[in-house]
Amino acid sequence: MTLQQLLGIELPILQAPMAGVQTSALAIAVSNAGGLGSLPCAMLGLDVLRKEMTAIRAQTDKPFNVNFFCHMPPEPDAQREAAWRAALAPYYGEHGIDPVTIAPGPGRMPFNQEVAETVAPFAPPVVSFHFGLPNADLLARVRGWGSKVIASATTVEEGLWLQARGVDAVIAQGLEAGGHRGHFLSDDLSVQMGTFALVPQLVRALKVPVIAAGGIADAQGVAAALSLGAIAAQVGTAYMLCPEATTSAIHRAALQSDAARQTALTNLFTGRPARGIVNRVMRELGALNPAAQEFPLATTAIAPLRAKAEALGNGDFSPLWSGQNASVCRAVPAAQLTRDLAGASIVAR
Repeated sequence: MTLQQLLGIELPILQAPMAGVQTSALAIAVSNAGGLGSLPCAMLGLDVLRKEMTAIRAQTDKPFNVNFFCHMPPEPDAQREAAWRAALAPYYGEHGIDPVTIAPGPGRMPFNQEVAETVAPFAPPVVSFHFGLPNADLLARVRGWGSKVIASATTVEEGLWLQARGVDAVIAQGLEAGGHRGHFLSDDLSVQMGTFALVPQLVRALKVPVIAAGGIADAQGVAAALSLGAIAAQVGTAYMLCPEATTSAIHRAALQSDAARQTALTNLFTGRPARGIVNRVMRELGALNPAAQEFPLATTAIAPLRAKAEALGNGDFSPLWSGQNASVCRAVPAAQLTRDLAGASIVAR
């Protein structure tokens, strides 16, 4: 099956949905260039979601992707929240923050009936999911729009699970990838593997097409992924310096610094392992700290520290999401980057 038949795109490039560093502008630019632009929706309220999708429909007639999380929101745990705030207490004192004044943040919203009602009128060509899939009724509703469904797998077992539930393609998310790990069958990070180990195993095990993701930031990486049997590559970090991205000045500077050579999985910012550039709080508390609240509740307690530090011009408490190959990132327009990534693979597969 060609990319044109599967997703309707010309180039074997999917722009990874990156919550917090992009809006519809980046997705539109990538789609108009022949790739598949993506809109991350987990942090968008319903009104903003509707506004962003309206913008996409108005500015491109090419296929695009909307991405949702499928996590189960945890029950708030007062004891664990107290432990998490106790771990952060020295930093509150340093920055003059009274923890009593910290209000709950918006968190991250899983795909549900209310979200589906908002999305339905737009009938997005592609819908992608992270952390598994929604329930069968919701999934059937998405298919009823005529949307193609793709989802992330971090192991062969997850790929087989997704295939059994009828996805149109599986995204092989390697350990190098920036942002949140997409694992959902097991929290054991020792079973996670790199992109170029995972891709051929999924290609052999699955009947549906495989899309490679993680550590791919240039045309050579895309070509390598395709040579291993992937039908396309999903690229995230490389787009974060594009003018269409909303990446903050602090985050952009970190991506272009020597610090970007050291990334780690951390649960400090959201409660779930996600790869970012190592900063002060990760070094001092440990990147994976058991005191952190469950995803996405950990965000509330650390958010005021992030705001204070960023106001002072540093990213000591910021989630500086990045894959392991930021060194080739370039501040070029997204359309140019999309074409450059495709390189010699300009003919869709």
